Amino acid sequence: MASNTVSMPSPVCLIENGSDSQLHVNPLALQILDGIRQPVVAVSVVGMYRTGKSYLMNKLAGQREGFALGSTIQSHTKGIWMWCVPHPTKPDLTLVLLDTEGLGDVEKGDEKNDNWIFALAVLLSSTLVYNSTGTINNNAVQQLHYVTELTEHIKVKSQTDEEDESNEFARFFPSFVWTVRDFTLDLVIDGQQVTADEYLDNSLKLKPGHNKSSQQYNLPRECIRNYFPTRKCFVFTRPTTPENMKRMEELSDSDLEPAFVQQARDFSNHTFAHAQTKTMKGGYTVTGRMLGSLAEAYVKAIRSGQIPCLDNAVLALAQIENNRALDDAISYYLQEMEQWVAYPTETQEELSDLHSRFEKEAVKIFMDKSFKDDDQKFQLKLMESLQKKYQSICERNEKESRKVCESIIMNQFEVLEEKVKDGIYMTTGGYEEYKRDLQDFISRYKEVPSKGIKADEVLKDYLQSKEDIGKAVLAADKSLTEAQRRMEEEQARTEAAERENRAIREQQHVLQQQMEDQERTYRENMEQLLVKMEEDRKNAMQEQEKVIEARLKEQKDLLQQGFNDRAQQMENEISRLREEAQPKSRSWFSNVLETVGNVATLFLPGIAGKALGIGSSLISRFF
Repeated sequence: MASNTVSMPSPVCLIENGSDSQLHVNPLALQILDGIRQPVVAVSVVGMYRTGKSYLMNKLAGQREGFALGSTIQSHTKGIWMWCVPHPTKPDLTLVLLDTEGLGDVEKGDEKNDNWIFALAVLLSSTLVYNSTGTINNNAVQQLHYVTELTEHIKVKSQTDEEDESNEFARFFPSFVWTVRDFTLDLVIDGQQVTADEYLDNSLKLKPGHNKSSQQYNLPRECIRNYFPTRKCFVFTRPTTPENMKRMEELSDSDLEPAFVQQARDFSNHTFAHAQTKTMKGGYTVTGRMLGSLAEAYVKAIRSGQIPCLDNAVLALAQIENNRALDDAISYYLQEMEQWVAYPTETQEELSDLHSRFEKEAVKIFMDKSFKDDDQKFQLKLMESLQKKYQSICERNEKESRKVCESIIMNQFEVLEEKVKDGIYMTTGGYEEYKRDLQDFISRYKEVPSKGIKADEVLKDYLQSKEDIGKAVLAADKSLTEAQRRMEEEQARTEAAERENRAIREQQHVLQQQMEDQERTYRENMEQLLVKMEEDRKNAMQEQEKVIEARLKEQKDLLQQGFNDRAQQMENEISRLREEAQPKSRSWFSNVLETVGNVATLFLPGIAGKALGIGSSLISRFF
């Protein structure tokens, strides 16, 4: 697809339950996602079946119809359905809406499947909407027991030990929105008017005590508080009469309760304004194509009996995307060079300027599309590949120059060759005429434009091949004395030596320029690498600071509620997070550049002995 996004007329199934009772990723959905090169905002909705989840997704899509609503007690959505639409307020983003099958479907009766659907919704979204009806009472919280089982369905790291990773979830999990449908109560607590957010926070308060009852009460609340530090709540009144509820798809806003319409509008506006771009562990931005690859990786793990692992998914996706980035960068470079290089170039600088221009953009393309190239393996491949391509272009440029020059010589010196063949110069006074004609044809050759970088060398080679003819003409000229003949021979040798030196200087200039190109290549790559590493560091720091901020808020709430032991545990975690957030040192960046320079010297000999100095000068600009 030519554009960076798509606008689907209707939803398609992304992950389905197959006849073999296994989850499958729909190839059509993957094809659609593959055409989305923009970053995505992925909003998923989960909740008990027949609670009106699909209606919310249709509102976000700006449509009455799309995700099946249904009007019976049967669950209509099976698996996870996807609807990709242009983001209504952020043109550089695509909104991916994920509607999941209802949890607790009595006809399905498969809690294991529910757990996987819930886990996939968490893994694939940047905002998770949990939809329920009535009120947020203890029964409603306990129904969200799926959140307490996420540690059994999601791994952060790939190690095999039994380390509790739940503290890591807050870094990578989506923001959490609880939507409460058919809400009939007043938002009042202890006689005070409260917001929906305060109502949610109050519902998630912990109960003092360590007995079994308190533990059961607190477990889902602790999980929601710890895993989803960014939380929001919306309450909705009943939209219309029970009879009209059966035909919601047919109703316009004017047919619905005004309060409900405003509440739905507030929910949509909040989602459009605050739902974040989907990112992976490390703060890497996810495009539609990458989201499809993640879905494949997670479902593949589930089908093989494994637990989806964030680390493994990021590494697998990095391998795929970095190879794509490498191919895209090389393809761009070759396409542009093919279009813009007019063989032969008049000078090596002309070719060098084009190479510099398109190599710089190719490296940028790679940097923009690649991620987690921690050992710079793919960037080194790019550097080596572009160097080889450029070397091939240089060789072609030389061949084309030689071909053009030889053709010009054939045309310009044709008359001279004919005169030699007819013996016109083999007479008394013939050598002077031969020299005059030769200089005339040399001057004409030099005046012809667009000969390229082999002009002097080809002329030198041609005249060198004709030296015996000049000697024969000189010997046949009886008008010259022996002394004059020796002078002419000396002059011919001097001129030949000058031509040899010009050809050598011509070649040395080309080689010098190519060595400078290699140095510029290394400098450009390292400069863009440092910029990218700094951006990655800032993203990771922002990710870490976000978690620390949420943990500080949680710690404050715990202290206010009298849970001092839990607050102290939170303090220990905050200290650990702050230690991890320490910025990388200058020496770390230096070591990276030194390692890259040592490898790059193997295919960029022009940087030998200079890589360390180039790296140091670049790093000094960042520190």
